[in-house]
Amino acid sequence: MAAMAKFSVLSLFCMLFVSLVVIIEAAPQSSLVTHLPGFNANFPSKHYSGYISIDGKNLFYYFVVSERNPASDPVVLWLNGGPGCSSFDGFVYEHGPFNFAEGKSKGALPVLHLNPYSWSKVSNIIYLDSPAGVGFSYSQNQTKYITGDIQTALDAYAFLLQWFQQFPEFQPNPLYISGESYAGVYVPTLASQIAKGINKGTKPTLNLKGYLVGNGVTDRRFDRNALVPFAHGMALISDKIFQEVVATCGTDLLNVPPSNRSLCHEKFQPLDRALDELNVYDILEPCYHGPGADNNKNSKENKTSSLPLSFQQLGKTTEKPLGVRKRMFGRAWPFRANIEDGIVPSWPQLAKTLDSSVPCINDEVATLWLNTPEVREAIHAQPESVTGPWELCTDRIRYSHDAGSMIPYHQNLTTQGYRALIYSGDHDMCVPYTGSEAWTASLGYKIVDEWRPWFSSDNQVAGYLQGYANSLTFLTIKGAGHTVAEYKPREALDFFQRFLGGKRI
Repeated sequence: MAAMAKFSVLSLFCMLFVSLVVIIEAAPQSSLVTHLPGFNANFPSKHYSGYISIDGKNLFYYFVVSERNPASDPVVLWLNGGPGCSSFDGFVYEHGPFNFAEGKSKGALPVLHLNPYSWSKVSNIIYLDSPAGVGFSYSQNQTKYITGDIQTALDAYAFLLQWFQQFPEFQPNPLYISGESYAGVYVPTLASQIAKGINKGTKPTLNLKGYLVGNGVTDRRFDRNALVPFAHGMALISDKIFQEVVATCGTDLLNVPPSNRSLCHEKFQPLDRALDELNVYDILEPCYHGPGADNNKNSKENKTSSLPLSFQQLGKTTEKPLGVRKRMFGRAWPFRANIEDGIVPSWPQLAKTLDSSVPCINDEVATLWLNTPEVREAIHAQPESVTGPWELCTDRIRYSHDAGSMIPYHQNLTTQGYRALIYSGDHDMCVPYTGSEAWTASLGYKIVDEWRPWFSSDNQVAGYLQGYANSLTFLTIKGAGHTVAEYKPREALDFFQRFLGGKRI
């Protein structure tokens, strides 16, 4: 008996040891990133990247293990918007593990330095190129590039289920979905799919705790009506212009009376002229003009309109939105676009109909680095012959906004107990904070934390917030533009860390 008992104990010990080894080594070693061109030091944590195939679609991810405590820190999925823009935007320009400096000579690879404000300081973070056709994600069947809100959410959910099967050691960790701009649609639709899967008992069970949306597209009416009060509050238009627009057009620009539409268009002309030359993604920043661009602001090539075309076509059911100067046509669906059910043009598609495609922000560093064969090989991305060139935003996809307003999604998620942080750079004119503040208030939740300043880790006022029942928080970041962590990296890490940790911001 004693010998049998001893054998049983040893067997149990061996089983536990083997299980421990499996947990430690569960991450696929073939996906391990061992080096990156331009970086000549040790990684502060492990990096993995590769593809997960979903119904003929090969979705590319880059996973940065937490630099703090991988076993207990949350897993955060990051999504950039567009639709059609790569999440390497977030990786390169916002909160990835590196800061990228231009090479010393023209055409030289960027030099990478560790980012002291990387979100991997406090979380395990996955950067996902979604949907297929975006960034390094691709399909051999190009009909797969015809997609929309619902299909994108289903594919991203299927991706996560497979990803956690490949990385089972992270299944118990809290999971948060995050993103910005048109990811204001991606995030709540994906979170809703996850919540449905949890309720149905789908395996593996994802430990969803909440989500974060930055300067996010949400609802056609609130997004459209945000611009005029924003421009007025920021002293971009005079009180006279503001009063005349409101008196003529009202405050709901989707329902201008037919008798007022022509006059409303007329009253918008001074507003249009006032905003025309601004960087729509950060009104404090200049517009970047690429080499060879004609910087004469009176030239046709540099003229864009900040006026929604719908104001020029008031009463018509088909509206083709104007574009703006932006880093490779933009990372976001702009305030001037008509968010409604139907096909949503990508930025390059929009640019083909415009007089101008001058970007406001330089994306040359990311484009050079991610199109270098050695970089693609290091991160296990397929070569350009398979995926095409990496572009910040692509026109390969045909995307339909078929999920409607996001407000019912937010209501459903927050009343189920999922925590939500809706944050907004307060100098973004693309998806102004005024719209996000208005729609969060429209939910009618009880205010549990009255409007107040919040402070960064260096004890400065970093913005303002209002807390609601059902674990919903609306937060602004003072002086930040559309891509908050790009403009205010310290403050972004501060609120990110506190939100994930369940601490008071």
